Amino acid sequence: MRLAISTTALIAACLFPCFAVAQTAPAPRRDLSGIWAPVKSLDGIQPDGALAMPADGKPEHELHYTPLGLQMLKTHKSANGPNQVAPGDENDPAHICDPQGFPRENLFEVRATEIVQTPLKMIMLYTYNKVWRVIWTDGRQLPMDPDPKWFGYSVGKWKDDYTFVVESNGTDERTWLDNAGRPHSEDLRVTEIFHRVDHDTLELSMTIDDPKVYTQSWTALDKLRFRLKPANFELPEMMCSPSELAEYNKRLGARGTTTKK
Repeated sequence: MRLAISTTALIAACLFPCFAVAQTAPAPRRDLSGIWAPVKSLDGIQPDGALAMPADGKPEHELHYTPLGLQMLKTHKSANGPNQVAPGDENDPAHICDPQGFPRENLFEVRATEIVQTPLKMIMLYTYNKVWRVIWTDGRQLPMDPDPKWFGYSVGKWKDDYTFVVESNGTDERTWLDNAGRPHSEDLRVTEIFHRVDHDTLELSMTIDDPKVYTQSWTALDKLRFRLKPANFELPEMMCSPSELAEYNKRLGARGTTTKK
């Protein structure tokens, strides 16, 4: 009997400390700083369009366009999605090394991203094309009649100690929303919700609202999970190179237009 009790106590003594060590530390309050990478790399690439609403031909993923939005969509010839064309026939502005802009920076090739937090702003340092974006946290409002910019204007505030909400407007309508060629107008409003689940986990949700192009708002990202990287993690270099693009099109662009069935 004594041996059985001793063995049980020994097992318990081993299990409970081990379990405690395995627990993730709680998140620091009002702090998103660090280097964050998608838990699943394909979730960051999003080749067929916004992860929560891919252009995969499924009825539940069909967006509702206004007449203007449908007209804009028809002018976008993407190398991805259900109506893809051959590389030599597509007209994706990012594929000629125009800035892909915001919110596409979150909806295509979102890799390890460093968030730098200061008393006045948060700075997003993206891997793809090595671009950065400012989210103001000094209490300012979004501009009422903004001069369009590739990455627009962004302001953010804390909803609670672990949830940071960002509103953006003023994005240049020449950019595409995602890799499937979804369009937007200069009236686009984007809402991002960053929720720090624990010390090592961050979730990003994003909503698109553009009444000129879509008859209703829609969710582009739904709690996309990121994992915290070590502080000494070095972000890789991913650059759009016109010379490499020309070589790619030379090899593959002569195949003619193709459409998925």
